[in-house]
Amino acid sequence: MATIKDVAKKAKVAVSTASLALHHDKRVKEETRQRVLEAAQELQYRPNGIARDLKTRKTETICVLLHDLGGPFYSELLQGVQDVAAENGYNTIASGSTGGKHGAGARLLLERRVDGVIVLAQDVDDEMILRAAGNDLPVVVLDRELISKNIFTVRVDNVHGGYEATKHLLDEGYRRIAFVSGPADSLDSDERYEGYLKAMGEYAVDESKRITYNGRFTEEGGYSVGRVIATNRQLPEAVFAANDEMAVGLLKAFQDKGIAVPEDVAVVGFDNIRISEYVRPALSTIKQPMYEMGAVSAQLLFQAMNNSLELEPVLLRTELVVRQSSRKGGRQ
Repeated sequence: MATIKDVAKKAKVAVSTASLALHHDKRVKEETRQRVLEAAQELQYRPNGIARDLKTRKTETICVLLHDLGGPFYSELLQGVQDVAAENGYNTIASGSTGGKHGAGARLLLERRVDGVIVLAQDVDDEMILRAAGNDLPVVVLDRELISKNIFTVRVDNVHGGYEATKHLLDEGYRRIAFVSGPADSLDSDERYEGYLKAMGEYAVDESKRITYNGRFTEEGGYSVGRVIATNRQLPEAVFAANDEMAVGLLKAFQDKGIAVPEDVAVVGFDNIRISEYVRPALSTIKQPMYEMGAVSAQLLFQAMNNSLELEPVLLRTELVVRQSSRKGGRQ
């Protein structure tokens, strides 16, 4: 196993400089940092934070690295991972990715403190995942397409989900349909928008009726977009929000502004988080198979940990759930 001395020698720097570069210290020049990172990747160097790992090379623990531990989106996913892990005699830990390259989640990933990692966190960049993944640390990614040895992919068919959400609104007779996106760097959001455009194109909806806003995948972002929409002289007939949290924010903003849903504006979300059934009006949405996503991800991880490295990417289907928020005339 390569040591930091080996990395420093290959990169032609002092050991102290190599250590600072691997910890993304700003005192190290970018050129030097890249040289150290390339040397570490070539040597498959990984710092190890737990002495027990040096002896057993096993922690009997897998990690789910998430963007936000507090969101309502993750509970079923984690349950799926945990059930499969328990069947295999493993523990599951969840870590937030706050802090990016300098956060606890990044350290846990790079220091190989677990036997496998499932990543659903946009602020963990591809470079970090590529550096961390190895024969002794398989990684399953859920929020990107990343092709490399020891990295495996489980995705939801976001394009189909976005298409089905928009097609439902079109079938209800709506034409002026707004789309509320997530963060600009979100592949999930981009693919849902692709599905929206596909449906709008199939129904030959004029481009002037295709309206877009950015809601950052948060309830607060959806609320802000809702308040902006409410100021328009001409309201959209319907809104497709790329996740349920934004859709819930929209409902609250419309309620505050006296805009009736679905009589004035219909709303559809994406995810089918638990609260979507209980808000009023109940939220139409696209159901993601979150438990299945977690279970399949964990199954892939354990197959990889058992040296099954030829594993195909998995694409899971979504399901349209129609409730009161999108039905023409508010019918049940």
